Amino acid sequence: MELSMPPPQIYVEKTLAIIKPDIVDKEEEIQDIILRSGFTIVQRRKLHLSPEHCSNFYVEQYGKMFFPNLTAYMSSGPLVAMILARLKAISYWKELLGPSNSLVAKETHPDSLRAIYGTDELRNALHGSNDFAAAEREMRFMFPAVIVEPIPVGQAAKDYLNVHVMPTLLKGLAELCKQKPADPFIWLADWLLKNNPNKPKLCHHPVAEEPY
Repeated sequence: MELSMPPPQIYVEKTLAIIKPDIVDKEEEIQDIILRSGFTIVQRRKLHLSPEHCSNFYVEQYGKMFFPNLTAYMSSGPLVAMILARLKAISYWKELLGPSNSLVAKETHPDSLRAIYGTDELRNALHGSNDFAAAEREMRFMFPAVIVEPIPVGQAAKDYLNVHVMPTLLKGLAELCKQKPADPFIWLADWLLKNNPNKPKLCHHPVAEEPY
């Protein structure tokens, strides 16, 4: 009896990359290196974090002696956050970055990005997520509306729908009942497009985001 083997599954991993404030002017050439290294840039945004937001992002480093200097550095100007995707994205991006201390990188990994663009242990030019859990947390921090694979199922899916989908859908259905349009499907589709809470909009927010 011949056993049927399931088809192979290829999982495309995602990770967070940050071009730090002191080398934002090198963004174009760094993105070119990223693309030539087999990554896809899934999402990208340029923003200026406040010291408070930087403290929240680096919460795991809280209490260490370099923490105040780190938050001051990361809030000193605009940065570029990107979600990168490819097979084994986390490990490949860390390999491309090189050691976290740029002085060490210049000695041991002279072709790495931190060796090329970094200055010292603090100003090391770029950030990469350390592992899957960190990547998921950091991507959600920089891109709150992002769906991080694996896509939620079961109770997690229900929780996501209850928080992010149902409130808007219920408002639309209530308005549909009031309006009683001739074609309810087209009307509801148009209403959802106009009232999508995730559509781009101008707002005053402590995180100042610049246009693409």
